[in-house]
Amino acid sequence: MDASDTDQTLRQAEPSAATPLASGAGEAPGLQPVARANSRPSAPVVEPVAPGALARPALRWFLVSLKALATLAIALVAIVMALVTWSYYVTAPWTRDGTVRVQVASVAPQVSGQITELRVGDNQYVHKGDVLYVIDPFDFQVALRTGQAQLQQSAADLQVKQVQSDRRQRLTSLATTPEEQQTFAGTAVDAKAAFDAAQQQVAQAEINLRRTQVLSPVNGYVTNLLMRVGDYAHQGEANVSVIDTDSYWIDGYFEETKMARVCVGDRVEAKLMGYAQPILGHVATVTRGIGVSNAAAGVQGLPNVDPVYTWVRLAQRVPVRIAIDSVPSGIPLVSGMTATVTAKDAADIKGKTGLGRAVAEVLPQLSDVLNGPSARPGCIPAVTTGQASTESLPVDQEEPAPSPDQLNPGLAPGLDKSPTDADIRHVPR
Repeated sequence: MDASDTDQTLRQAEPSAATPLASGAGEAPGLQPVARANSRPSAPVVEPVAPGALARPALRWFLVSLKALATLAIALVAIVMALVTWSYYVTAPWTRDGTVRVQVASVAPQVSGQITELRVGDNQYVHKGDVLYVIDPFDFQVALRTGQAQLQQSAADLQVKQVQSDRRQRLTSLATTPEEQQTFAGTAVDAKAAFDAAQQQVAQAEINLRRTQVLSPVNGYVTNLLMRVGDYAHQGEANVSVIDTDSYWIDGYFEETKMARVCVGDRVEAKLMGYAQPILGHVATVTRGIGVSNAAAGVQGLPNVDPVYTWVRLAQRVPVRIAIDSVPSGIPLVSGMTATVTAKDAADIKGKTGLGRAVAEVLPQLSDVLNGPSARPGCIPAVTTGQASTESLPVDQEEPAPSPDQLNPGLAPGLDKSPTDADIRHVPR
């Protein structure tokens, strides 16, 4: 092959090699560069490194680690919340089974009679000693006047017979006999006994007359008043109920699984249904006994034992008496209202607020989950040494009884002196 043949072959190969360049560069045909068979490959081009390219792996590792830590933290918080929630519902000292309680004075008349005056209305507030209603006093006034007349008669009889006895005791054996002296002395003693009995009858008649006015024994509200003027009041039968406003308390029925955290003196918050502000109080006493159905005797006196399912065991509830310390304004206390009662250790939360108080309440719950509830020493005393304050009502007192000489002055002035007309005129008619 000569040189002309070689050039022709190269010219035939140029269009196929230069086609990519012609489309992009827009050059005229015939001016494309001719590829050389002996051309060398070009050197690799080194691109410049961006300023933050080296920090991207570290940032990526930090973000991955942060996500892992966040996931772990969320998991730990979820576990802690689950444990605290479980402890709160199982061992924490709280209960929704709380009830407001109060003492009610059932007022019954001490005498019988028709009601002539009714001085109170339903749900009216009364003070201790206020008159609730009045019973017809006529019969009791008659009984008092009759007793007073009999007392005066007995006093005159005693005066005369006492003087006769004294006179016989001063006479010699020539004027009287020992038998006569004993007879007159015994007659004087009988007269003295009759006078004493008449005195007691007058005292009873006076008290019965005062009892026709039925008084309130406590401060509080008259409730469920159904009596009307004209009704007949029977002795000893209650017909008026007065709620003692000084005796409100709350009974919290705690499950026995929570009693390890309930101690006498603990601070208590009780929230009534429908009110946001809690009633503050403290644990006063813990009931030491509740009814047991298994203790009842069955057929032939044998014990009646209820079957128990081993996989279901309900905790018994123990009544805890809570004394009320303060009631927010605007919250009325009504006996029978339900409350959510929460007991808190006064020593743990004393002087703590905010986060410290929350931690003080959560830590014991976590301890109960891990170690089980443990009773505090001296939490509930084995023997209650404190005594309740004594309550009493004023009782009717017998007035000093007059002597026979006060009832019948001048009737028996002495052994050797007869009563004068002036003395007799002093005798009450």
